[in-house]
Amino acid sequence: MYRSSERRFLLINYLTIIALFVLILAGGVVRSTGSGMGCPDWPKCFDRLVPPTHVSELPADYKDKYVAQRVKKNQRFAKSLDFFGFSDLADRLRHDKSVLEPESFNASKTWTEYINRLIGALTGLFLLACAFLSVTYLKSKKRIFFLSLLNLFLVGFQAWLGSIVVSSNLVAWIVTVHMLLALGILAISIYTYFYARVLRDRQLLANKAPGNIKPLSVAALVLTTIQIALGTEVREMIDEISSSMNHLNRSEWVSNVGLGYLLHSNLSVIIFIIAIILLIMMRRKYLGNSYQFKFIVYVFFLMLAQLVTGLTLAYLALPPVAQAVHILLASLIFGAQVYLLLLLKQNKLYKSRSF
Repeated sequence: MYRSSERRFLLINYLTIIALFVLILAGGVVRSTGSGMGCPDWPKCFDRLVPPTHVSELPADYKDKYVAQRVKKNQRFAKSLDFFGFSDLADRLRHDKSVLEPESFNASKTWTEYINRLIGALTGLFLLACAFLSVTYLKSKKRIFFLSLLNLFLVGFQAWLGSIVVSSNLVAWIVTVHMLLALGILAISIYTYFYARVLRDRQLLANKAPGNIKPLSVAALVLTTIQIALGTEVREMIDEISSSMNHLNRSEWVSNVGLGYLLHSNLSVIIFIIAIILLIMMRRKYLGNSYQFKFIVYVFFLMLAQLVTGLTLAYLALPPVAQAVHILLASLIFGAQVYLLLLLKQNKLYKSRSF
């Protein structure tokens, strides 16, 4: 039986995981609609807690003002990169001319980005609540407390990095780091949720040693993470191609990406094949109603849906809805793979038995 304090932690942790997926979806909507610079400053939006709805509400020189702010912030960030030994990245940031390009006000893009930030703030509050409620595990499972605390630190760093994403005018490598850090926060939240559950319910663990299933599952998770990073890079390449073609001939954008897209798409096929192999291996090893088999089935169908959205993007000229769903499915696959790896740990009650 769970204590009342543990039930509260599990509930908030569960809601945090949902909020993180919603936040990733919101981020996908922002990217697919080109709303990333809808708010040219951070944490406010056009220096307001509630952004404007019409350009007439802004001063005439608002473009110059926010460009100057971005340049100043980027100079400070470049110095930090120099300090930590990333001089090449610092030089790229200093000489990136796109930072000097002002963004025209667009109410729909501004409010799309603003809603994304509101969801991010709500998610941050959930993570703060998780850290506070995790105190109940200081005696029974210290790792839950310290990881919840780490996640709170990471979300603060993520918020700061979000401000750099804005000030750098969506520089590709910073956007990729931003996405990977979001996945890291998600993985920690899933981990703390699982171990808070398993503390009182050991039946979640496998009744058999996973054998070769575990390293193959680890490989699938690593490849999925690489694929998501490549997908972020591909999206940035498409933005560049779109700009060079004056946002015309949308159906030709993907075909002009080249090697990056080929790697991304071929890797998705490899991961899907691994999922099929894992599905067969787990069906032979675990019962059909076991958590382990259920989750590999979830992963399989999520990957199938992911392939469908990928084909939709490639052959139907990148519809924005499919872009957002594609990113959400990628994060769901990642989350399901993390949880599946945790489920593969063998219950000690069965280690001395033979099957």
